Amino acid sequence: MQAYFDAFSGISGDMTVGALLDLGLPLADLERAIRGLGLDDCELTLTRKDDGAIHAAKFDVRTTAAQPERTFPTVRAILERGGLPPRVRERAVETFRALAEAEAKVHGTTPDHVHFHEVGAVDAIVDIVGAALGIETLAIDAIYVSPLPLGSGTVESAHGTIPIPGPATIELLRGFAVRPGDGEGELVTPTGAAILRGFGAVSGAPPSFVAGRVGYGAGTRRLRDRPNVLRIILDEASRRAERYAADEMLVIETDIDDMSAEVYGHVSELLLALGAADVTLVPTQMKKGRPGVRLHVLARPELRDAIAAAIFAETTTIGLRFHPVGRLKLERRIEEVWTVYGPIAVKIAGGGDQPRTVAPEYESCRAAAERHRVPLRVVYDAARRAAG
Repeated sequence: MQAYFDAFSGISGDMTVGALLDLGLPLADLERAIRGLGLDDCELTLTRKDDGAIHAAKFDVRTTAAQPERTFPTVRAILERGGLPPRVRERAVETFRALAEAEAKVHGTTPDHVHFHEVGAVDAIVDIVGAALGIETLAIDAIYVSPLPLGSGTVESAHGTIPIPGPATIELLRGFAVRPGDGEGELVTPTGAAILRGFGAVSGAPPSFVAGRVGYGAGTRRLRDRPNVLRIILDEASRRAERYAADEMLVIETDIDDMSAEVYGHVSELLLALGAADVTLVPTQMKKGRPGVRLHVLARPELRDAIAAAIFAETTTIGLRFHPVGRLKLERRIEEVWTVYGPIAVKIAGGGDQPRTVAPEYESCRAAAERHRVPLRVVYDAARRAAG
């Protein structure tokens, strides 16, 4: 799913997490993830805040202990020990790596020797993990961001007074569209800039976008000329497209008119055993009006050579055609239902707001029919009734 970060008032870690919570990231999931990291000396809170005409989610991290100056290897070890989902962990590590590389360039050292000050504290770790968890939970795989207001003035840091934006922040924003001098104070924080860089955000509007759900995350500043909120807009078009699972497949086919009919069943079974998703035999008319059979195979692209080798070895064809195709699929699962003939495996596809189909599995039904000495169709009907 695509997301557009409308950062008209800048971006920070807490604003990002607040907007993602507003979009549906459960706070309990974030709390559980943070407990898994062993960061017990903090409390996460979610409240609502009115800033001008906008009602936004306000996310806060309250710590109960003084924060040490952590290095990138220290933070990476915290993230890797906590059992985070793999993609969440990877995004969080990459975000801190981006921070470390920016700080290292500014201070003339290496990323592993950078001492994080404000961005190494628990609240920054929580913000980055929370942002990564929200992106994963909401299935966002592409982020676009509006031009960023850089603010103005100076700010006090562990290295003394520095201009806004700070040197590491502007380093992280290389390649992003910015508006120098727009706004008062620090509007883009190092954590906010690192999230954009570490998550692979693209500067500018997406090529196609249908506005869907909107989340607002409130910042801590009170600005005179605009609400201090980050607005995240999800793409309704991509959400609709994701209603069905999609993948890329190959169609491999050939026309045959000089092979014994008995061989086709053997070839079909062999190709399915190799991993073909589907094998179809279609009557066709060949040269000079000769009747023939089109062998049509649907398979994953990486199986092309194995499928081709089997067809060349087992049939009389001397040439194959293939082309890529896209496929949309209903969600599917195999369940067992109980019938008077015992447990029967059925494939259930769809459900919820999708069309729902139930298909008893042939081998399971055949075994039950033979065991109970009843017609196969009777077992099929019993399995369909049991599956509802």
